[in-house]
Amino acid sequence: MRTLIGLLLLATAFAGDDPPPAELARVGERLRPLHTKLGKPQPGDWLAAHEEPGQTFAHYLRARPVRAVGTRKVLYVQPLGSFTAEQRKIVRLSAEFLGLYFGLEAKVNDDLGLELIPANAQRTHPSWGVHQLLSPYILDRVLRPRVPADAAALIAFTAEDLYPDAEWNFVFGQASLRHRVGVWSLYRNGDPARDAKSFRLCLLRTLKTATHETGHMFSIRHCTAWACNMCGSNSLQESDRYPLALCPECLPKLLHATRVDPLQRFEKLIAFCERQGLKAERAFYARSLEALRSE
Repeated sequence: MRTLIGLLLLATAFAGDDPPPAELARVGERLRPLHTKLGKPQPGDWLAAHEEPGQTFAHYLRARPVRAVGTRKVLYVQPLGSFTAEQRKIVRLSAEFLGLYFGLEAKVNDDLGLELIPANAQRTHPSWGVHQLLSPYILDRVLRPRVPADAAALIAFTAEDLYPDAEWNFVFGQASLRHRVGVWSLYRNGDPARDAKSFRLCLLRTLKTATHETGHMFSIRHCTAWACNMCGSNSLQESDRYPLALCPECLPKLLHATRVDPLQRFEKLIAFCERQGLKAERAFYARSLEALRSE
């Protein structure tokens, strides 16, 4: 049963500059029944190879996280390198979705060319023969000097594969927890030109990486408690298992970082997923919205 009082209280909490942490935590609690606890890692999973402590909402608040405050209210999307027509559409839709997911204005910059990246920040993978770009170089040398004064984050998209150092095979993306910069790749997300189903799959995978890495840019660490968009992934198969939604512990962090109204956020995410044929994601966001509107 919906209650007008409950809706008014929720809307009032997000009308000011800083909703109380207790109200943010309450939003997560109301969504808890919809989410699944993270089980034991499978062989090859991120948590099977990386020991991470996790991050509660209380820990996040104490860490003085990066937030969209003052004049820093814009998400800038930076295309890097060349794209096919379908890949460029993926970038445009991802920018639109990022704006809705974080409740901020999103702008797409003019392209930057790969000539900005020197030969010592590129490689051909020794086993696969794949051309790759060194992601830390992009973060530190390409993006950080170009962060606009009003940027909540500067987000690079590339169709090239990425690697973080010589010991790693690849990464889907990488972001700084403190410097408002991140980069991610479409390379491993499938061919969006093959057919409509492949386009939707490439879009969904790109949205997951884009929102996950942008979450890091607001100081949200990997989730170790729930099946969550902020879970680390060692493979495409592992990433595909995780949702495009934030868990009850991570959603309050986003709400604190950007002050987005959760009701309006879910309404806009539902509309986007409806337009793009992301049926499972639309259904989950609709259940989330209903849970916030109901007793």
